[in-house]
Amino acid sequence: QVQLVESGGGLVQPGGSLRLSCTTSGFALNDYAIGWFRQAPGKEREGVSCISRNPGRTLYGDTVKGRFTISKDNGMNKVYLQMNTLKPEDTGVYSCAAVRRMIGCQLVSSYYGEDYWGKGTLVTVSS
Repeated sequence: QVQLVESGGGLVQPGGSLRLSCTTSGFALNDYAIGWFRQAPGKEREGVSCISRNPGRTLYGDTVKGRFTISKDNGMNKVYLQMNTLKPEDTGVYSCAAVRRMIGCQLVSSYYGEDYWGKGTLVTVSS
């Protein structure tokens, strides 16, 4: 059974950091591209970052470039999103998604279909 479970969210002050984890099971992580998305209340889902299957090429949305870093550990079946210099506008529910692709990744949710998504973890950036 394919599962993706996000963790690491919480309340953080502006300028702070969090590291999110996406723990996967039921598939070989090194065969899949993984994307991180977020959705703020009343807003559309936004692509944050993604990482392709080996050798793990990465993409970042313009609003997070230079502040967020995506990485993965195939042996641990985890994908991480290190978030630094957080801003109030980074607040939202962060979800990870997986798709089996030979090359690349994209920051568009339709690229990942509807089947392999986690339920999300809430990140709140506020003083």
